[in-house]
Amino acid sequence: MNAKDYLSQAYRIDQRINSKIEQVQSLRDLAAKASATLTHTPQGKRNRNIHRMEDVITKMVDLESDINKDLNRLVDLKREIVTVIKCVKSVELQTLLEQRYLCFRTWEQIAVELNFDLRWIHRLHKKALDEVELIRRC
Repeated sequence: MNAKDYLSQAYRIDQRINSKIEQVQSLRDLAAKASATLTHTPQGKRNRNIHRMEDVITKMVDLESDINKDLNRLVDLKREIVTVIKCVKSVELQTLLEQRYLCFRTWEQIAVELNFDLRWIHRLHKKALDEVELIRRC
């Protein structure tokens, strides 16, 4: 795995967490709809809706457990990435790497924040990745 792929892992985990959070919210909405229909259904259909509600709650609990596992992985990975970034000699390059791979900022946002041209940011990024590659080999 090259330096860019290594550093990008945190972003991918973060995206997966956000996706699972959206899924949990969708299941919560579904559960709210199911519980609302429980009060307006005839006795014969009530039992089926209760099982449906249990299935939805079970799925929510499973997803929330997955989210917690992913959050733990994300925290551990970010801690590891911070350690690697701190080994980069230039504070400017450290800041660029932190902004991109820990704060998930766009190149344009980083350029504005660091007050650099976008092309210069890309050159600095290449230099920073080369340093990270060297650090990871040691």
